Amino acid sequence: MVLKLEEEIKDQSRCQCYVINAPILDKIHCLSYLTGHNLEEEASDRLGELTFTRRKLATPRTQELKKRDDLLYATEPWVTRVPIPNDMQDHPNVKLPVTLHYLSKISFSIQVDMDATPNVLLKVFQRVMANQKLYYDSSQNLVLKICGREEFLSGDYPLRDFLWVRQCLKNKQDLHVSVVPVSQLVDETVKSIDWPLIDGSTGQFSSQEDLRPEGKDLEDIFKISLWDCNRQLRVKLIGFDIPTLPNKCPQSVYVRASILYGNKVLSSVSSVSKSFADEVLWNEWFDFDVLLRDLPRGSKLSFTINASDGDNSIVNRDSNKVPNSERGKGKVLYFVNLLLIDHRSVLSQGPFTLHMWSNPDQEEEAINYQAEKLSSATNPDKADCMAISFHLDHYSVPVVLPNRFGTAGHSDSPTSSLNLTKSTASSYAVPYGPSSPPSTSPNDSFCNASILPHYLRNVDWMNCRVVEDVHLLVETLDPEELDVTVALELLSMEFADVTVRRLAVKRLESLSNDDVLKYLLQLVQVCTLKVEPYHDSFLARYLIQRALRSKRIGHFFFWYVRTEVAGCPYFRQRMALILEAYLLGCGQAMIDSFTKQVQAVVSLQEVAIMIKKLYPDSKDLPTAGGTHKKNKVKVCAVQELLRDCDLPNEFLLPLDPRIKLDTCKVMASKKKPLWLEFCPMPSPTPSLPVGIIFKQGDDLRQDMLVLQTLAVMDSIWQEKSLDLNLIPYGCISTGHNIGMIEIVRNAVTIASIQRNHGGTTGAFRNDALFEWLKSKCPFQEIRFVKSCAGYCVATYVLGIGDRHNDNIMITDQGNLFHIDFGHILGNTKHFLCVNRERVPFVLTPDFLYVMGRVKGGNSLYFQQFMDTCTQAYLSLRSHSRLLVTLFSLMLLTGIPELSAAEDMRYLRKALQEKQSEADAKEHFLKQISVCENQGWKVQANWWIHMVAGIK
Repeated sequence: MVLKLEEEIKDQSRCQCYVINAPILDKIHCLSYLTGHNLEEEASDRLGELTFTRRKLATPRTQELKKRDDLLYATEPWVTRVPIPNDMQDHPNVKLPVTLHYLSKISFSIQVDMDATPNVLLKVFQRVMANQKLYYDSSQNLVLKICGREEFLSGDYPLRDFLWVRQCLKNKQDLHVSVVPVSQLVDETVKSIDWPLIDGSTGQFSSQEDLRPEGKDLEDIFKISLWDCNRQLRVKLIGFDIPTLPNKCPQSVYVRASILYGNKVLSSVSSVSKSFADEVLWNEWFDFDVLLRDLPRGSKLSFTINASDGDNSIVNRDSNKVPNSERGKGKVLYFVNLLLIDHRSVLSQGPFTLHMWSNPDQEEEAINYQAEKLSSATNPDKADCMAISFHLDHYSVPVVLPNRFGTAGHSDSPTSSLNLTKSTASSYAVPYGPSSPPSTSPNDSFCNASILPHYLRNVDWMNCRVVEDVHLLVETLDPEELDVTVALELLSMEFADVTVRRLAVKRLESLSNDDVLKYLLQLVQVCTLKVEPYHDSFLARYLIQRALRSKRIGHFFFWYVRTEVAGCPYFRQRMALILEAYLLGCGQAMIDSFTKQVQAVVSLQEVAIMIKKLYPDSKDLPTAGGTHKKNKVKVCAVQELLRDCDLPNEFLLPLDPRIKLDTCKVMASKKKPLWLEFCPMPSPTPSLPVGIIFKQGDDLRQDMLVLQTLAVMDSIWQEKSLDLNLIPYGCISTGHNIGMIEIVRNAVTIASIQRNHGGTTGAFRNDALFEWLKSKCPFQEIRFVKSCAGYCVATYVLGIGDRHNDNIMITDQGNLFHIDFGHILGNTKHFLCVNRERVPFVLTPDFLYVMGRVKGGNSLYFQQFMDTCTQAYLSLRSHSRLLVTLFSLMLLTGIPELSAAEDMRYLRKALQEKQSEADAKEHFLKQISVCENQGWKVQANWWIHMVAGIK
């Protein structure tokens, strides 16, 4: 019977087998370089999940490529849908100065309306060329490319909606555009289909109705339904062995086996304790209080080896159940998980030997929150790692999970949809304060889609009949009725059901490219990697399709995914597999671009490592402004390293694909990162150098999260035409503890201004910042007031700590901004056991002096500051559920200051979720008052910082 099914599956596999031609072989060889992982070494099993998923992901890739317009893909515009800021609306009739360049033949300037589209500019170009009797190939399509940038003006958008146009307006710059024939663009066409389109089946077998044995002869039964298995799950623990005992190991250990679903423990049993040795045998059965028929798809069997600690070795020897009071005690030493229902919907049976992961210490940087619950990967280091052996019950035929009950399945369900709704509606716990939905009666629970997550939290996912009812209810919902925040919430680790997650993904399908980019960090680094039980998921398919549809999304998708391949061993195969599926849909131009970017990152990393070896003491590092002979020698040595490294002649900047870099030189170096300055590619207009800091050895994911959240906050404010002049500068992690940070031009730290106005005592000079600002840009108090208000609100809500005068900066135009976000969510920094954070946010006497607030006197600018702060704060409160959800999703990254659900409490408290709007407004005004009264304490801290050089 078993052989019959296996042959059937193999036959299907042969029908779907792919053929790789010679050109594709070259492409496959470079995939391991681009993904950072060689999947070919792991693809030996044709029925394994890796090969299975490779075939499955061919479907969404090929579908997307068939309908893609290559010209629109190559010239995708960077636009925004948010209203134009109020200060730009003050002059609605203003004309936009535009200079058009065509090869080396002609350049001319015109004034155009802000409502004009790119087609208007092309028509003007054609008219001018005709008037000047200059030849161009009119049979070719033309596109408008922003000079010096990999960015286009295309589509039927008014000029006011293009991001670069708004940047030009803000900085009072002319817009320079090159007219480019389409034939000169890089060819983005995918010239061959490397993996054929196969059917889109889910891997699930028949319905329960089809699998029932009634009316069938015994020889016709070669598979049975899991829902007909009414016995309890059990597993026989054989034992474990490890090639070499660790240096530090406990005297005794015990094994805990659990049934997991998402991040929930459905049942748990434990062995007796035994002395820890290189081989330990138990040979005992574990019986779980879980019926096989109730196992949901995606459930896992988890094994952990734990150090015995005091009473932790005491178990109920009759049933092996772990007493509730004992659960969670004892350090987890090793862990591994097995999917009880595999990627083909077949129940796991028989003997297994799994290679386990060593559980990292909390101090280790590689920690991943709840990886021991979510990962189903085994340790690839089989020669040196712990291995555990066990045996699951074996059946004479394969046991499969049906995809439905059948046409009559719902009618005999013992639990009706109405009863299910009534039974759970009264137990909702809605924690979102003023942004929460109003209370609803049980009968209209599904009328308000915002309470769907609370409804689903109360579902008994271990009852297949109940789950069938829930699926029918969920499938009746219109995805567009869901708020995006709710959809993101449904993709968290709380919801493992595939039907629920499919509904959330359907809601995401209607998002614009801008909105996808807004949430891409969470979707890639969290949901795709860790929450989905299988490699192939609706979310993975969605992200691959959106990445192939948009070069913008594809660029960041590549780097977000590649970073996790390098830094997340528990999900490395999945991440590499998804990245490979995307890259197989990229044209050669995109592949070449990514290859150069990876080459640049690898080369810079090698240089950074060499510099650390050459200058182990940070005091010995070369600085840009140093004139000492030894310093010049050091700078030359670093420049020589850069010249000798294998840096490409040109490449796109990973943190901003609109910028193509040409040459490189060293600028300065602090704390041993590379501080580099690149020349942009030549253009008809002069371009400023591009500065980046390349860091090796630092985890930039927390900075990325904060900067992404600042961008989300900025979009919330801009929806209300409130421009607070935030500068969420570029920052991207390009590998494990590797990344790039954008250097903001024409900006200095507050500390440097104070040092130039009295040395260290400049920290107490209230007029130092005002005098500097006046010398740079008179009458720029408005920009300072707005940016100061924006960062006061943002740093308070996010609980950003360690705010000293070296990580607060200001531009020549008066734009204040913060950098270096190593402490968030109220995790404050201490010095000599004293809390350095003495105020809710930074609003020092020198800031107030710029606003005209001297000795508590009235000031129009200060009043505007308070009004702007309260408006910005209340706007964020109305989106508190979104902000909490975004941070909750990032729990899975293992960021030290964002590693437990309790970390969300600060965010909810800061947003005053349980208070009325009036009370919340009064609360924030009180915080301003505290900052104003305690500003001298901040000045004292800043003085200590400058005197002692505290970092």
